[in-house]
Amino acid sequence: MYLFHVSLANHLSLKRLRVIKPEIRVLGVDDGIFTPHRRGFALIVGVVFRGGYWLDGVVHTKVEVDGLDATDNIASMITDSPHHKQLRVIMLNGVTCAGFNVVDIRKLNMKTGLPVIAVTREKPNFAEIREALKNLSEREERWRAIKGTGRLYRVNTRSKTSKVHMQMCGICKEDAKRILQLTSTRSDIPEALRVAHLIASGVGQLSLSGNTY
Repeated sequence: MYLFHVSLANHLSLKRLRVIKPEIRVLGVDDGIFTPHRRGFALIVGVVFRGGYWLDGVVHTKVEVDGLDATDNIASMITDSPHHKQLRVIMLNGVTCAGFNVVDIRKLNMKTGLPVIAVTREKPNFAEIREALKNLSEREERWRAIKGTGRLYRVNTRSKTSKVHMQMCGICKEDAKRILQLTSTRSDIPEALRVAHLIASGVGQLSLSGNTY
């Protein structure tokens, strides 16, 4: 079953987008501040951008800290959104949120019908990740989702010295690279992810201080 999933992910990654317009609608997803290793929930914010310049909307959900609900909750957040039909790509800040609540990008791709690109500034240390998973339930399920994300690629975004790392599903490497470069207008990461991080962190801080979002 695991080999089948990996093969399916590799097959989906070969798809090409017909047109990549400067105003392509992308959704950047990031989590808010939470208390590590403590039962609770973390805010998830999705920001809709046209290219790297125009903010079109914000959606949100929540997931359990170190839970197993990130893939389903993020998928529902997207498919229930009025923006769903206009979106062309989902971007994630890595494949884990709220600690080690892993987003299975293959399942997210299938549930939403949208390509998924996971972006990180630094190259993940998979040995450290696997060691950390030993303290959690369903550790093998989490590890399969992480490893099934596929090959890690280094991409230069705004310049030859700016770089991020990406993994993807439902889109080919060339198209994913082009979209990251097109939407990284004010920093090394796509603007949708940068703004999602700002919103999620700000609202999450309010939650930790005793307010609700």
